[in-house]
Amino acid sequence: MYIWELPGWKTDQEPQFDWGSDAVRAQLSELEHHQTHLLERHQSLDRANPTGKLSEELTAAHIDAVVASALRSSEIEGEHLDVSSLRSSVVTQLGLDRGGVHQHKNNGTQQTDALVQLLLSATNDIHQAMSTAQLCRWQSALFPDPEQHAGLRIGKLRGNDKMQVVSGRIDRPTVHFEAPPGQELAKELSRFNQWFNTGSDELNPFVRAGIAHLWFITLHPFDDGNGRVARALTDRALAQAEGISARYYSLSAAIMKRRKEYYDILESTQRGSLDITTWLEWFLDVLLDAMKQGQHRFDRVVRKARFWQVHAQTPLTARQIKVLNRLLDSWGEDFIDGINASKYGKVGRVSKATSTRELSDLVAKGCLTKLPGGGRSTRYALCNETHDTSIVNPIRQSTN
Repeated sequence: MYIWELPGWKTDQEPQFDWGSDAVRAQLSELEHHQTHLLERHQSLDRANPTGKLSEELTAAHIDAVVASALRSSEIEGEHLDVSSLRSSVVTQLGLDRGGVHQHKNNGTQQTDALVQLLLSATNDIHQAMSTAQLCRWQSALFPDPEQHAGLRIGKLRGNDKMQVVSGRIDRPTVHFEAPPGQELAKELSRFNQWFNTGSDELNPFVRAGIAHLWFITLHPFDDGNGRVARALTDRALAQAEGISARYYSLSAAIMKRRKEYYDILESTQRGSLDITTWLEWFLDVLLDAMKQGQHRFDRVVRKARFWQVHAQTPLTARQIKVLNRLLDSWGEDFIDGINASKYGKVGRVSKATSTRELSDLVAKGCLTKLPGGGRSTRYALCNETHDTSIVNPIRQSTN
């Protein structure tokens, strides 16, 4: 039996989920610690900005997290989007000066604009009550061009036909999950929304987010887009817990790294009992990964701001600024072993000879340091120029 068929699910109130409080206590404590640290970083960087808007460092971290969420949430469903278009859409939707925060090679597309609007809507107006109409609007945003999705119900609940999640051959499909009947969806969603809006206040906020994710994706109320809407809904629950709409970590990015586990744990939970301890343990573990990555994101944007504070007056070409920004933006992820002339050439689109000359120039100007080794394997890393914690100058932007 699926969990929605169990007597404990079919109640007038919320399903009678059960979990081991002792089993998740340590995880919840660690999550609270990391959440507090993130909020403190937010407050410390925000205090330095007298304009009333997010500081440039916070804005950069927010943009990075939203782009990661849009990109990875789509990739979980097997859809790949252009990063540059996504970033352009985020800057546009946030109403930022395109030249003042990030330069973009590509404009946002209709698809990326709509997806980013969904994600920002999910975490803005966090005190607004959730409704079926709002969920339908979110699903509709995933399919901005209905002509490309003929036969798909867009902005509407699915019909009464059986809804199954399947894989494998068409003639011998593997059924991973079957959703509740379409006739019950209106009532089920009304019950879910009532719980989300008023009936879950006593729950630990991280447990609440985990239950909301599982409950909604089990209902599977749409023909398509259920996973992406579920993750947006989970982001809203987390934003409500933190009391801020700006996002500095991406749950979707953390799930994408464990995509197979994600589907496996959902399948086993939806075929099990209403004891969801195993699901919550997995969800909280992934959420912890996301928060740790959020802390790294803060470290990266602060490091970038400090770097350009030191080199605000250093004479650099547009190409050198572009490469340095690439190194700063990918700090701790790409170029872990440094950058060589070959990689410089790919980023800057220049010959190896030009790359070698410009790398040497960056070393001479104190932007890069040469790592041990030599010859063709010579690699360079960013200099740790300062340990000063003050951030007073804007992040220097590439002009191409």
